[in-house]
Amino acid sequence: MTLVRFGLFSLVSLMARTLIRNAQAVLPGDGIHSSSGTVDLRHVLIEDGKILDVDASSTASCDHLIEADDLFLMPGVIDDQVHFREPGLTHKEDLATASHACAAGGVTTFLEMPNTKPPAVTVEGVQAKEALAAEKSLVNYGFYIGATPDNVAELNAAQNVPGIKIFIGSSTGNLLVDEQAALERIFAETTLPICAHCEDETTVRANAERLAGTTDIHDHSRIRDEAAAVISTARATELARRHQHRFHVLHVSTGAELVSLADPSPYLTAEVCPHHLFFNVDDYDRLGSRIQMNPSIKTAADNAKLWQALQDDVIQVIATDHAPHTLEEKAQPYPQSPSGLPAVENSLALMLNQCNAGKVTMPQIAHWMSDAPARVWDITGKGRIANGYDADLVLVRMNSERTIRDEDQHTKNRWSPWNGETLRGWPVTTIVNGSIVWSIDGGFREKIRGQKPTFDHARGGFWNTADGIGPT
Repeated sequence: MTLVRFGLFSLVSLMARTLIRNAQAVLPGDGIHSSSGTVDLRHVLIEDGKILDVDASSTASCDHLIEADDLFLMPGVIDDQVHFREPGLTHKEDLATASHACAAGGVTTFLEMPNTKPPAVTVEGVQAKEALAAEKSLVNYGFYIGATPDNVAELNAAQNVPGIKIFIGSSTGNLLVDEQAALERIFAETTLPICAHCEDETTVRANAERLAGTTDIHDHSRIRDEAAAVISTARATELARRHQHRFHVLHVSTGAELVSLADPSPYLTAEVCPHHLFFNVDDYDRLGSRIQMNPSIKTAADNAKLWQALQDDVIQVIATDHAPHTLEEKAQPYPQSPSGLPAVENSLALMLNQCNAGKVTMPQIAHWMSDAPARVWDITGKGRIANGYDADLVLVRMNSERTIRDEDQHTKNRWSPWNGETLRGWPVTTIVNGSIVWSIDGGFREKIRGQKPTFDHARGGFWNTADGIGPT
């Protein structure tokens, strides 16, 4: 038996039988309410990449023993909204650099958006991205197929993908779908779950014309204003309810959008991003285009309403919308500066810091960042610490303090909008499919590769899987 200590983590594969002993395990509750779940001292036994027993004996037979005293064991983060820029935009990011950032941040599975060059709007295009990820990614991966006004046949031909992404605003070329007839066809004639970027293009263009010639970064939130988000979210959720089609509202940015989600529906789920929780328009003076995003940053009152929506289970998921650009690109004067920021490396730590501050609990974090996204997208065997589930796990040291610094980031562009902020509570080891891919002391295991999970949409999504997306 090998005793694994943190300095040796990079040397150990967990594909044999491994015991994680004396971990404070974050275990699922009933799965519907974010406040459910427990934290309990457990010895967790892993075999061949799966969780064999979450209540093993402390003396269970094993090949490797990990002493996890004073550490918390969480399910790996599933980030269901990222832009990793490959192919076509790899000067900003690529699947290798992005997956390193994921691993260092406790993200064990990512779902990537289709707006690359070329855009992934065909089955062949999605498969090409999957092949790149199989070659380059340290963590697990899935890729949405993008909707266009006329690719319903391709959307119906796609299999074992997380779902369909629609850009109802904030895109160009054939990825922009804002004509009602095209949206009706997609909701009526396809079966995969749908997610969408919801900003009303007509409203955005009218605001941009009214503020033409501006160079004030504050005007970004006046152009992409509350009304743009509210109109588009109401439109999309009405389509979903009427067509009884599963729909996930990406990056809710305003409290006013919550009206469209307040009436419970088996067809609707929603998410919020860290930048819409932590930043508001008052931060433009300090951070400028580093927090320029689509949808835009809103007000402090919106921050508060979005936090409350998480607590009230009106919003189910936290995801990053990781969308990096170079600092040189971001430094261009507004409006030439592009929208987007990197976040996968720090999203879990941002939430752990909130836990240390007494604002959220660890079961809530596991629900919002692991279990709920697995259930929304029907990812089998992921999102929970439970028998038979994949051993996608993160060991966390809650009393660890670190300052986010641009130069320490693993994302290709080496910057973060949270540069200079000190957080308490950080991942120290990330395990993907039973293998350690990164540890704070040992670094990355460069030969590990993630896998494409199974998306079993017959499971019926979040509201039909209160007990999780089981392994079979």
